[in-house]
Amino acid sequence: MIRNVAREIAMHLSYELSFTDLTASELLDQRLSSPHFEALAPEYEVYGELPNASQRAYIRKLVQGIAVHGYELDQYIEKYAKGWRFERIPLVAGAVMRLCMYEILYMPEIPNGAAINEAVEISKKYESAEVVRFINGILGSFVRGEVREEAPLPAPPPPAGGEGEDA
Repeated sequence: MIRNVAREIAMHLSYELSFTDLTASELLDQRLSSPHFEALAPEYEVYGELPNASQRAYIRKLVQGIAVHGYELDQYIEKYAKGWRFERIPLVAGAVMRLCMYEILYMPEIPNGAAINEAVEISKKYESAEVVRFINGILGSFVRGEVREEAPLPAPPPPAGGEGEDA
């Protein structure tokens, strides 16, 4: 299982948190189990393989973080969804944006561009093209408005011996 599949599972679980009385930990304990994955595998490809320990830790970090910071993340979504109240935003779109914003704010090891790209790719599986553009726009505005710019990669050294330079 690769990280984008783990992200998608985390999105499903954070979405499900909106409809359950379970805590994030209780939900994760129930859903990150072989019986649950076996039951969902025929319907959802992402449940074809149980995550390994590292992937489960990543999923847990995301879902628990989203549960703790949900209000904050929802406020950012509403702030950048000009003219939209959070309640009007499709639930899956909200779950995808929460996940991405959490990664951007609280997981600095994940580049902002990678988090946004993955969010857009996940949303393409569940939302219309119009909603995907909406998600991409909100996430881009969020990064420009709230997040310090990532440090640029160092420039490569100049070619040895002055090659490619004008004399």
